[in-house]
Amino acid sequence: MSTSTPKYCPGRLSTPFTRREILKTSATGFAWLALSALTQQRAFGAARSPHFPGKAKSVIFLFMDGGVSHVDSFDPKPALTAHAGEPWSGDKARKWVKSPWNFAQHGQSGMWVSDLFPHIATCVDDIAVIRSMKADLPIHSTGVLLLHTGHNLAGRPSLGSWMSYGLGSENENLPGYVVLSFGHVPVGGMEALGSGFLPSNHEATIVRADGAPIENIVPADSPTRQQAKLQFLRQQDTAFAARLGGNDAVESAVRNYELAARMQSLVPDVLDDSRESQPIRDLYGLDNPDLNTRLYARQCLRARRLVENGVRFVQVNCPYGLSNGTWDQHGGLKAGHEKNARQTDRAVAALIQDLKQRGLLESTLILWAGEFGRTPHAPGPDGRDHHPEGFSVFLAGGGVKGGTVYGATDEFGVNAIENVTDMHDLHATVLHLAGLDHEKLTFRQAGRDYRLTDVSGRVVKAILA
Repeated sequence: MSTSTPKYCPGRLSTPFTRREILKTSATGFAWLALSALTQQRAFGAARSPHFPGKAKSVIFLFMDGGVSHVDSFDPKPALTAHAGEPWSGDKARKWVKSPWNFAQHGQSGMWVSDLFPHIATCVDDIAVIRSMKADLPIHSTGVLLLHTGHNLAGRPSLGSWMSYGLGSENENLPGYVVLSFGHVPVGGMEALGSGFLPSNHEATIVRADGAPIENIVPADSPTRQQAKLQFLRQQDTAFAARLGGNDAVESAVRNYELAARMQSLVPDVLDDSRESQPIRDLYGLDNPDLNTRLYARQCLRARRLVENGVRFVQVNCPYGLSNGTWDQHGGLKAGHEKNARQTDRAVAALIQDLKQRGLLESTLILWAGEFGRTPHAPGPDGRDHHPEGFSVFLAGGGVKGGTVYGATDEFGVNAIENVTDMHDLHATVLHLAGLDHEKLTFRQAGRDYRLTDVSGRVVKAILA
């Protein structure tokens, strides 16, 4: 009796057999073809219907790396001014630190914003500020991962990957998830931008601010030769995947090769800001003499151009690495926060205004957030430490009720005490605005269904239009 494994042939099942072989040999293969089409559509990014009609077709995430001080931006605390220099009850060595900036009310809503953000202050009637955000730990690496993936540990898919997986792409020549970067790896590692256990074609495509935005975006070969190479790769990878009984990683690689080739025809034009009018260049600050301000303006403008061309999720990082300072000012708060605000404030406001005047703000959700806030108390008078117990973020467009302030921290800004909102709630709200039910958006991995919001999360309905 032979002990060799029988080979597959039409009309006969191998032993042991795979699910794919069963389908291939039943109903003359039509069941297999139907499942294959549906599986590829789900895994590889064709546009898909949301769970319900969502207001936001795209999301732009403006990541404020390092943690913006809430009590110096969107959450005024007169008590800090009244008690400045007095010991904090939690640690006598730390003193209350008043804000070095004045707050004023803006817009028809009368929203309070500090002098730190004069341009964003002109847009308050289009934004909703959540003052009661709460994270888990006062550590950058875990905070960045939690903000991006809903989990403190690496290995989970990012918010952008979940969006790409849930909605697919509106443009087959562009990726569904793009990160506009300044060349540095975020704290928490590239896992914060990864697809985790989702198919790898939902991973972020990184676009640099300066120099060539993407490597090899200009074809090195003629169209005929490039197509021949792609065909060869497709045949090799398809054969390899077939020997494995089907493999999502290999199939994703094939799709990524093909997408990269299609991107070469469109990406250079989409990312070319020289085509913009002078009024738009002036609005964003594209000609600002400060390099970081100019590059951040370019990335915000590119974000608009990308969502205009059907990209589902665009993240804009801050224009600096830890070596020369994020919003993480334990000392030198006034100079550091003013520099960071000067480099980002104008372009953020321009993005909101530009989308609005083009009729795109209603279908584009903007999320402005860092991983945590900063302490209202400190050992010295010009610095603040990490603070996850209560801080502020804002959203704009995409079904958000503008001019809204939701939640509150206590009189000193130490703890979120009213309508406390955690990262799962924030993620559930972003997905909801895009037409995705956070409890239904799942992926089967290692014998269980995973989702971005884990086993919790609620939609913050009070900020919805």
